[in-house]
Amino acid sequence: MSQTYAALNLACAALGTRLFTVTVQDLTQDVARRAFSSHPVEYPVSGTKPLTRDGWYDHCITGQQTFVANTTPEFARYFFDHALITSLGLGSCINVPIVPARDAVLGTVNLLAEEHHFTSERLADYASLITRHHAALLDAMS
Repeated sequence: MSQTYAALNLACAALGTRLFTVTVQDLTQDVARRAFSSHPVEYPVSGTKPLTRDGWYDHCITGQQTFVANTTPEFARYFFDHALITSLGLGSCINVPIVPARDAVLGTVNLLAEEHHFTSERLADYASLITRHHAALLDAMS
């Protein structure tokens, strides 16, 4: 387990994140591989998700923009595991792409919480945390 991921998980939990995962893109297999999970039973490390070319992919991976969904319907159409997510009492998420300078997305930091958790103020707080860990995240994902 990466100390970088563990430290960022604790910092995000202090802001209210209830599920924290990190995924790394594997374009040769067309999957995202889980590198860290705060819930290893439900979301085991080294589990995979298919990289489906959809609106989420266009926004987060191609567009390199943070995906924000503050209600289940906003993410359910993109996440095949939405029933598991909601069964954990979670209803909002953000997926933050981790990108080296002028390059492709290496992976994403994925934060989930109750519905409507990701206010503009909290988004700014999370962005600041992830920015502070950016260099270490790049190292851990490479």
